[in-house]
Amino acid sequence: MYDYFMEKLVYQMFILGTGEYLEKALSKGLGGVIFFTRDINSKEQFQTLIQDIVKKSLISPFLSIDQEGGRVERTENIHNRYLSPRFAFQKGEEFLAEQTANIAEELREYGINLNFAPCADVNTNPKNPIIGERAFSDNVEDVMLGVQIVSNIYRKNGIIPCVKHYPGHGDADKDSHLTLPCIDLPMEEMEKIHIMPFKAAVEDNIEMIMAAHLHCKCFDSEIVPASLSSNAIGYLRNKLGYKGVVISDDMFMKGVQDFGIIEALQMALMAGVDMFIFRDADEKTYSAINEFVKIAETRSDIKEKIIDSNKRIFNLKKQYNLV
Repeated sequence: MYDYFMEKLVYQMFILGTGEYLEKALSKGLGGVIFFTRDINSKEQFQTLIQDIVKKSLISPFLSIDQEGGRVERTENIHNRYLSPRFAFQKGEEFLAEQTANIAEELREYGINLNFAPCADVNTNPKNPIIGERAFSDNVEDVMLGVQIVSNIYRKNGIIPCVKHYPGHGDADKDSHLTLPCIDLPMEEMEKIHIMPFKAAVEDNIEMIMAAHLHCKCFDSEIVPASLSSNAIGYLRNKLGYKGVVISDDMFMKGVQDFGIIEALQMALMAGVDMFIFRDADEKTYSAINEFVKIAETRSDIKEKIIDSNKRIFNLKKQYNLV
């Protein structure tokens, strides 16, 4: 017998991009939607799209975007880009705060309630192909300050901040969209530099943390992305005491795809991840979610984790008046 209650709980754990199966997923209790440049042509068009999605949602969704400023910005069809976090930070705390307030106000006008920002990465590798100017600095104290300023301004504007990419993407020399980067640093160095901004964010009650698709040798000798690692996520939950929502980076990225969608979802869930991003609401993703529902019906350990994750998701939505 099909368990419709479990179906809703599982769908709550997914944030999908637009696509032909989005409406079906929304009708089953999809947790949220992520928007990309392809979805945004004008302010009015985007507002209408979001309003339509809200109407078709069984459960009030997270309406999310990657709007960091600079290189990672989704409203480029509408206006000139903001400055990247590094350059905004270099102009001073006041400038960073003012730019963030402008971004927050714009997002709020569209109807966005979750921004996958700020980056808490410390960009220690000058040859890093994926972070670079997306990080506030190569200095840990500067990154901690930038994260605190930006997170607080989003909160004040009713937008949920999500710090990324735990446990720190700053020393990578490869792009996790294309492969699985390896961070070969001792735990002491990871804790002193790369994990420190996340520790500070946890102490500041950050609402959401995004787990990265990169292999950290200090957590796992075997090749496993931090996003699927019980050691890496366990450290965040147990050592840092994080009680909020952990979300994966895009599960479509090559850094995690090689594990297979269903296997990766099970590994991540058992490790302590609560939500998953998939950039497309296509047949492949829709089928994977439904398959995951069936697995949840037969495994009590997975069912228990799903219930725990939904409690965290519900608490966050309640905190921001989304339920």
